[in-house]
Amino acid sequence: MTDETVHESRRSRSRQAMATYFRRIARALRRGEPVPVDEAGTVTVDPAAEPDVEVELERDGETVHFEVEMEWPEADGEIDDDAVASKATFELYADSADEWRWRLRHDNGNIIADGGEGYSDKRDARSGIESVRRNAPGAHVVDVDRDEEPPADGGSDAVFELFRDSGDEWRWRLRHDNGNIVADGGQGYASKQKAKQGLRSVKSNAPGAPVEGPGDGDTE
Repeated sequence: MTDETVHESRRSRSRQAMATYFRRIARALRRGEPVPVDEAGTVTVDPAAEPDVEVELERDGETVHFEVEMEWPEADGEIDDDAVASKATFELYADSADEWRWRLRHDNGNIIADGGEGYSDKRDARSGIESVRRNAPGAHVVDVDRDEEPPADGGSDAVFELFRDSGDEWRWRLRHDNGNIVADGGQGYASKQKAKQGLRSVKSNAPGAPVEGPGDGDTE
């Protein structure tokens, strides 16, 4: 039988991004769930209960290769290269002021996140979507009212902040390390637990959510 590459990707990643990805793999293995092969979760693998694991550290001239490989008989596992990556869709649209905005709509019709601001350039709105896709899954959650600080290790380049508004309702916002708010829930919740449920939905659905908008044909 000939070799077949089901999925392959290669790009530079920060240490934090790598840690977030490996934590997702570790969590899935620990729970016995399908393991995400790509960061969006569109390709998953359900490995055997006890696969062979090979760890290799190799020098090749001035380049170092650090590889972790799992191997098992195909019959003992399962590959899904068309996994349901998300139960939500990013909607890209122009508002009444002719500014570009985005919102993340769940399949149940609820809007679970939005950008909170308009952009004069459509490309900037897309950049906002990509920032949420990239940072939401691994972002730490902190309670602003308790002056909590995110852990020093792991996480992403953004933090989910939980806080109470002037109407004593709980809200969340996703704040980038540069200080910018890249997403918020767009609504208040009666309890902190409900607000946490809202941001968890964004954590799980944002990475693989497709984008729909005018001039895109209309999904990507």
